[in-house]
Amino acid sequence: MAQAERRVAVRDSKDPDGAVLAVAPAGWAALLDGVKAGSFDLAR
Repeated sequence: MAQAERRVAVRDSKDPDGAVLAVAPAGWAALLDGVKAGSFDLAR
């Protein structure tokens, strides 16, 4: 994860030459908030 030109860039560390997903900082923050709140937890 890196912040670049008003975007947060995310990539698979196991594939450093692979694709990069770039999202707006607000979108990244919303994703992290959802993860912390358990919004993406799978039912068991």
